[in-house]
Amino acid sequence: MTRERFLPFSKPCLGPREIEAVCGVLQTDWITTGPKNTEFEEKFKAYTGAVSAVAMTSETSVMFALFRALGIGPGDEVITPSMTWVSLPNTAELFGARPVFVDCDRDTLMISPEAAEAAITPRTKMIVPVHFAGAPFDRDGFTELADRHGIFLLEDAAHALGTQYKGEKIGASGTAMFSFHPIKNITTGEGGMFVSDDVRFTARLRSLKFHGLGQDAYDRKTFGRSPRAQVLEPGFKFNLSDIHAVLGVVQLDRLEELNAERRRIAAAYRRALTEIPELIPLAEPKYDFVHSCHLFPVRLATDRLTRDDMMAKLKEKNIGTGLHFQSVHQQKYYAEKYGFAPGFLPATEWNSERLMSLPSFPGMTEEDLADVITACKEVLAGV
Repeated sequence: MTRERFLPFSKPCLGPREIEAVCGVLQTDWITTGPKNTEFEEKFKAYTGAVSAVAMTSETSVMFALFRALGIGPGDEVITPSMTWVSLPNTAELFGARPVFVDCDRDTLMISPEAAEAAITPRTKMIVPVHFAGAPFDRDGFTELADRHGIFLLEDAAHALGTQYKGEKIGASGTAMFSFHPIKNITTGEGGMFVSDDVRFTARLRSLKFHGLGQDAYDRKTFGRSPRAQVLEPGFKFNLSDIHAVLGVVQLDRLEELNAERRRIAAAYRRALTEIPELIPLAEPKYDFVHSCHLFPVRLATDRLTRDDMMAKLKEKNIGTGLHFQSVHQQKYYAEKYGFAPGFLPATEWNSERLMSLPSFPGMTEEDLADVITACKEVLAGV
């Protein structure tokens, strides 16, 4: 079986409302950071329950501002999973700090508070666990750990918009960062959000995102403040344009509908995979939670072909797949700089060799789902 049209593993779900909203911004006199940014931040707070929020150009830009605000630099350490995207480890390296990689649970792909605690040293400045694929990590355990050691806890919630932990949405308390890349549960094209219940710290991030000024241009125009804004400290140029922010405004209104679609697809995959023992889905946490189903990763458990072969053969059948993630500590720069030997993080490495994400996005039809399952069965049968 080969599909006539290629099915990507993910794509943004955009429609007439988003197009109309962007066109509306282009017809105004304010296309950079302005009223739609403010609206996006306010709606994001209302949805998540966050106390304060700052929109930026990407989740990576949030990381840069945070490292600057916390004064993280040479000699400092940041605890992170290796089973993650490279942004956080790269940011640590660029600031002169060292990323300290921790092994993940073999079946949830998230790190535990116990594993993180074993990696703490006097040089540890921050712990950054990841809510993986839409499931939440053990927030209670990490919060207790961070409080007990006096270490800053930053939640990587790139996968977790709409995720709940014990009845509370991710972002409602603590400090977290979100991504709005095109494959995420909502998109602004590119963009990120910082949320925190520490209002004063958020105010500093708001200044750092725009050159370290006391107010940005829209703030001065709206509140009639002096146009001679003062530099409070050197900052960055990470402000999100209203062209991007308005996409977030509309997408947030659709989030529950979009996440319901993702859950429908995930449930269908879980039912179908009971007939394909070579493809193992992730295990779900044992505490109370609501999954946002950002990704649907599986692990290939057979010696008859490699994960890369499986992905290539599915592509020949016009089925796209994703790779989330290759272990960071085994990538060229980190392996050569720190000399990590095979077996350093066994659960991470086992998964890194076998992981792939099946197509999962709102708008997938039952026929699309059937094609993915049929293609997987045929590849594994050698068809």
